[in-house]
Amino acid sequence: PLLFRPGKLTRDYLDGRRFRFVPPLRLYIFSSLAFFFLAAILASDAITVGEPDVDVTADNSGFRIEIDDTEEEEVRKAMERLESVDPALAEEVTKSIAEARENAESGEEDSGDEDVININGEPWDRETNPFVISWMPDWVNDWVNDEIEESPQKGKEIEANPNLITDQIFDVLPATMFVLLPIVALLFKIWYLFARKYYIEHLIFALHNHSFIFVAALLILLLGQLAVWVEPSGEGRVTTAMDGINTAILLWIPVYMFVSLKRVYGQGWGMTFAKFSLIGISYLLLLGLTTAFVALLSFVLI
Repeated sequence: PLLFRPGKLTRDYLDGRRFRFVPPLRLYIFSSLAFFFLAAILASDAITVGEPDVDVTADNSGFRIEIDDTEEEEVRKAMERLESVDPALAEEVTKSIAEARENAESGEEDSGDEDVININGEPWDRETNPFVISWMPDWVNDWVNDEIEESPQKGKEIEANPNLITDQIFDVLPATMFVLLPIVALLFKIWYLFARKYYIEHLIFALHNHSFIFVAALLILLLGQLAVWVEPSGEGRVTTAMDGINTAILLWIPVYMFVSLKRVYGQGWGMTFAKFSLIGISYLLLLGLTTAFVALLSFVLI
């Protein structure tokens, strides 16, 4: 019922038919932890490229980079794994590698200049131009200035070992998503204020729908990784089939959410679509704020 019958699990649970099903909270915890566990492993494997043996030699024409064929193949496979987990990050890494090669071949070196943080249009300085918000307690301003002072070093550490930030993100994200659930349930309560449902019923609905999302995301990761294992080149029938299934899953997620709203709350299709759109916009804004919070907190905790 969870994957292919939107809203049925919630309807049955609220109607008292509970003995056949896993409790909503237990289902959420299991599905979310399974997803975050696999995502953390795949993300860690994808960015643990290692340092290939690269020989840079100089002659009259400038610099020349020599990379062992074996190491080149390892880098290529690592990039394929990264692309299956996070295509955007893979593109950025590819650009960085290309720029590094161009700089080495042209004899250019990084300037070593650190990014300057400006406060009120002037470079930040703890003594002469610190970060200060007048209505905040001194300890908050001091803490922010401490973080600003440490940020260049943290940036270098993350650049040298990206796993530092990904490990922190996956440490923080599960708990943050769990805390987010009551807020999501409150959104349902607001938009269905006259639905004659208790807050706990909205929370159960949120638990079931988030469990579905995590299971769907888990399937996408597993199928994507299966394609990489079977066809490391990223080309072939298996990869095409897995991509097609993953696309179908991605399209099914919003349809599932919409139909589940219709079945659980019982309003007309037009009203359900209007509320689905408003709840979706609210949820995306909330998710964006949560993502920014997780990224900032993960950086601070390094």
